Amino acid sequence: MKIETLVQDFLAQKKIAVVGVSDKRDTGCNLSYRKFKENGYTVYAVNPHISSFEGDPCYPDLKSLPEKPDGVFILANPKVTDQIVQQCVDLGVKRVWMHCMMGTKPGLAQGMTSVSQSAVDLCKTNGITVIPGSCPNQFLKPDFGHGMMRSMWKLFGFMKVA
Repeated sequence: MKIETLVQDFLAQKKIAVVGVSDKRDTGCNLSYRKFKENGYTVYAVNPHISSFEGDPCYPDLKSLPEKPDGVFILANPKVTDQIVQQCVDLGVKRVWMHCMMGTKPGLAQGMTSVSQSAVDLCKTNGITVIPGSCPNQFLKPDFGHGMMRSMWKLFGFMKVA
């Protein structure tokens, strides 16, 4: 399936949990949270180490959210991705997007990926549609840098989903 099709399906949802926001430094995850919010989504911040994010409640895990999200975006350590995907299975969440700076080729950016192959496999086994890489910031009214990354990764074949 083409990544554009997976992305369109994910972005057609209205309630998104964003896992990995930070109050310690400005991150790509924080930007994703803001982008979803600016584009009219109901967005839930998830990080077990903080109780609020930019004035909104921040939840320790998916089970603590006030409602089940339609999709979950993860920008965190791959070990955290494994835990979050298990929570998605338990809650019946059907869409997961795992961040990777280098499109869908995490091997090129081992230290800059949230993709866990075991979590991808768990998604597939449980009927969860998964985007194993890339970034919503490349698709939600991208700034110049994210637009360029999307174009380059596509050109170099880094946006293919197995």
